[in-house]
Amino acid sequence: MNKAAIDLSSNDVFNIMKTTRAMRRLKSDPIPDDLVIKILDAGIRAPNGGNHQTWHFVVIKDIAIKKAVQVWYKKAYDKIIGPGYAGSAPPPGSNSDKYHRQHTAVEYLTDHYHEAPVWIVACIKQGKAQPSRMSGASIYPAVQNMLLAARALGLGACLTTRHMFFADEADKALELPPGVLSYAIIPLGYPMGNFGPTGRGKLSDFVSLDRVGNSWDKLD
Repeated sequence: MNKAAIDLSSNDVFNIMKTTRAMRRLKSDPIPDDLVIKILDAGIRAPNGGNHQTWHFVVIKDIAIKKAVQVWYKKAYDKIIGPGYAGSAPPPGSNSDKYHRQHTAVEYLTDHYHEAPVWIVACIKQGKAQPSRMSGASIYPAVQNMLLAARALGLGACLTTRHMFFADEADKALELPPGVLSYAIIPLGYPMGNFGPTGRGKLSDFVSLDRVGNSWDKLD
């Protein structure tokens, strides 16, 4: 398709993808259940390993559960994430100012994580099987569908996995039964700021032709 023929209207899927950035500052206002259900329905339309659909999604509104998980979320920030930001250079597509704002937003979410009115905890029913490099294929496409659906509905959302630094403790706080593991928590809320665009750098920075390191002249 000719690039000029793509209509990047507000509801165009490409525009939604380009403006679905992590919204870490969320209002505590309640979200109608029908919007949450639409987001969940988008999630179960995603592909997953072998079409086995071993996923499970827990909608968390209970403030006590959220506060119990936040203890581990903040501990991971204090011990790992915060020092990592302090000692890292801006990634591709960013600069010092943007990276500082991102760090500030991460700090904000850390302190206000429990105030997001709804969390969706994305889990896999592992049973006795051990997680592997393939495990994420059965849950993260669903997570991305839900992030895009939230953006289309005007809701802010963010993919968070930091609790997994203390996975056993966080899953216990989430009261998950044996054999069910959390892979992501998506806090949902009406955003305080504006959507997009995302900053990821140039496509040519991340794509090779045939072998890693071989540039593709079509991307110049």
